[in-house]
Amino acid sequence: MDLTAVAKPCSFGDKGTSDVVLRLRNSEGRPEWFYSHSSVLVSKSRFFADRLSNPGSGSCIEIHCSDSTYDHHVNLLRLLYLPTDSLFDSLDLVQSALAVLRLAIAFRCEDVTNCCIQYLEAVPWEDKEEEQIVKEVSELGPVAMPILARIQPVDLSATKNVFISAVRFATSIGGSCPPFGDELKTSAQEQVEFMLGGDEDTPLVTADDEVKSVVKSGLSQVCSLFENELSSFLLVPDITAEIAETRILQCLSDVEWMCNILPKMDLMKDFVCSWGGISRKILEIVEDKKLDNAMWVLKVKLIEVTGKVLEAVGYGNVILPAPCRVQLLKTWLPYIRKIKPLLDAKADEDTDFPYKMDEDLCQSIEGAIVLLVLALPSNDQADILTDWMKTEQLKYPDLSEAFEVWCYRTKSAKRRLMEGLDRVGNTTISL
Repeated sequence: MDLTAVAKPCSFGDKGTSDVVLRLRNSEGRPEWFYSHSSVLVSKSRFFADRLSNPGSGSCIEIHCSDSTYDHHVNLLRLLYLPTDSLFDSLDLVQSALAVLRLAIAFRCEDVTNCCIQYLEAVPWEDKEEEQIVKEVSELGPVAMPILARIQPVDLSATKNVFISAVRFATSIGGSCPPFGDELKTSAQEQVEFMLGGDEDTPLVTADDEVKSVVKSGLSQVCSLFENELSSFLLVPDITAEIAETRILQCLSDVEWMCNILPKMDLMKDFVCSWGGISRKILEIVEDKKLDNAMWVLKVKLIEVTGKVLEAVGYGNVILPAPCRVQLLKTWLPYIRKIKPLLDAKADEDTDFPYKMDEDLCQSIEGAIVLLVLALPSNDQADILTDWMKTEQLKYPDLSEAFEVWCYRTKSAKRRLMEGLDRVGNTTISL
């Protein structure tokens, strides 16, 4: 067969001009012949070029294929007859292009291989397609790796920059971006949480000084916005109160979000200090007479956030000086003691009342408060326990355990003191 002859225009399946027959077994297991042209096969496939360069190859080449790949083999053969600039127009499905790519690599069809790779690299993938592509490409080897460019790991610097940008957006640093600011901010918050998941690069990013600085600025921003919105609420007319309440709850949601992510960055102490700094102002507003029977959702949310703060300090995850711990308890303990029976009473009046302190929340707060009290200096413990026993609301939070421990410690301390004095006295007499 003369492989050096000048190629004439020909089409796939043209029996009149064919000089090579390809035999495939179809989906029913019967052989099927395709009339082809050596000039096309040799120029487009190194596999066929090698086969046809063998003097004993003859004019018939048998190709073994499975039922599932039969159509893809036929598709590949048709693509060999197309001009290179027309190949892209013949690819319209990810799965089909992936199957053709597998065959094009096997038959060493360079043009078709490059076309499939460029197509798969550029078009959108569905989730299931992405899983299949990752699996297939890993089996096809380095030649197909450009397809995975969109899911390759980025360097640490790029990850840090994306994280910082997401935090800025999530905390409205630099202002919101209407008209879709809230939606985009929520999306940014979700992505920040995702990026803080268990990844080997996460500790490297979160330990970066610039990242910590931006996160701390974001914390300051959300706390300031919440405090400002809440402070202005008492001044707004009733007609706009609902809008103002929505803004306040959104700001508090941002604060709560910060409370959830900062422990993952070892910055919970910053949150505790910020929350402590605005607590008095918050309670002054929330306990205003205008809000006696309003904004129950806000009141419950405040307790939920405060509960996380109490847990962080009570369990020793955040270390604060004793005066700060005393201040935290004396600020929030009276409010918690006051609001719990009010919420219970509302729930008793209306079984559909949605704003309650559930059992888990109550237990976690009570446990944290007991631990906090027991870790204070004895005199501070005495002050808090005295105040607790003077109130009518002894039931919640129940500090009886702390009281029992305090009594035991007091007696033990007095006994140790007396024993110490006795030893000193005996030593003096013996001298």
